[in-house]
Amino acid sequence: MVLMIIVVACYTICSLSDKYAVAKLKMDGTAFTFLMAAPTAILLLPMLPFSDTKIELCWQSFLAIALVTVSKLLEFKMASYILKDMSAFELKAWLGLCLFASYATDIFIGTDVFNIIKLAAIAITAAGLFMIARSEKGHVHYLKIIIPLILYLLVKYGYGMIMTVSAPYISSYMALLFGLIILAVILAPFAHPITLFKTKFKASMFVAVTKIPNAIGLVVENMVISISMTNYSFIQPMIMVTLFFIGIIRRESTKPLNIAGGIICIIGIVGFQLAGLI
Repeated sequence: MVLMIIVVACYTICSLSDKYAVAKLKMDGTAFTFLMAAPTAILLLPMLPFSDTKIELCWQSFLAIALVTVSKLLEFKMASYILKDMSAFELKAWLGLCLFASYATDIFIGTDVFNIIKLAAIAITAAGLFMIARSEKGHVHYLKIIIPLILYLLVKYGYGMIMTVSAPYISSYMALLFGLIILAVILAPFAHPITLFKTKFKASMFVAVTKIPNAIGLVVENMVISISMTNYSFIQPMIMVTLFFIGIIRRESTKPLNIAGGIICIIGIVGFQLAGLI
């Protein structure tokens, strides 16, 4: 639980800063993705002496690195599209759907068993997510972002699967580090980093600096994945709850349907966790 709280704190900061970078600073998808990958990879390097550096020279390791690269590319680029029309709060609400897929995966691979109370909690959470989505219907163009949203949900779930399956061959830290380095190198010619920093210096520095908590969050998140896929997916609903309270304090999420949906989601998330203790 402590590890999950650390990840939630780091990713909450990143969620708010990413929304600001995309919506306010007008970062395009390629520039945003490059500024997500390159600074994060650089910030991961000082952690090298304290991390698991296991890597076997086999096709499974290289495949894991390639899949992480593609996963992060799609995640960052899809986020840049989605956050132009959707709030970070609602995006985290949709990411809560990954919890259900991860729970089914844990049951399938035998790390969890079916529980009717957990199923009820999932249904409650789904109802809350639907209410949140409906509350934003007036200004979110779902027809415009439906494909990026589906891809984003798939790669977030897929990232946990990649790390879980490839664990015997390569550590999550090494797969992530090499994946981000490759991604940054591929995007550099298209992002034009020198020109980018010259024309949008403050915006670029803002995005780069806010990758500090992102790097920490990624490393700790991989630790959570090694414990449980379901715990990994619980991170997103927990971030959503945090953003919900931040929105209330800042008077951003004041629609009755939005507030009711957020409260119902909280009940479902807490109920799911409590069900595991019964």
